[in-house]
Amino acid sequence: MQDVTAAELDFWSFVALANRRLAEEYGFRHQLATEVLLTLNRASDLVTYDLEAAVHRPRGRSWSAFRLLFVVWLAGPLEPKSAARLTGMSRAAVSNLAKVLVADGLLDRTPDEHDGRSVRLSLTEAGHDEMVSVFQEHNEREFGWTDALTETEQRILVMLLGKLITSRAGFDARSRS
Repeated sequence: MQDVTAAELDFWSFVALANRRLAEEYGFRHQLATEVLLTLNRASDLVTYDLEAAVHRPRGRSWSAFRLLFVVWLAGPLEPKSAARLTGMSRAAVSNLAKVLVADGLLDRTPDEHDGRSVRLSLTEAGHDEMVSVFQEHNEREFGWTDALTETEQRILVMLLGKLITSRAGFDARSRS
């Protein structure tokens, strides 16, 4: 690849440049690993930004708020610790976000009947109605993103991402859960 200026780089030419420089100038051996994770992160960022900007922000919600409401909507009433594990957020983030969503009338926080020190998060009727409404638009947007892949390719991608997620125990990867 010929040398290009930073202003001329797009994502793919940057990845090629990074691979070449990491190998030739620094001697790093795992360029494909770098390429996979750069691409995975870019895809995740693009999809997340699009869903938040096109679907959730116009409704006054953040991506994080959607994730928490989504988990509570489908998993049913649950402790903040479980909500944090299922959303991939920290316990503190769930707690702070829950306060806002309770104030907005979308979530209820009730004492846990089995553990008086804990609470349970559940959707209010307004929260349920909002999730049914927003998810219709969200799901259509998801389809727009994934329609570039055949059903078989989508299943393979899910399988491969699952393999990445479950293999992290093999090298002591850090996680919130």
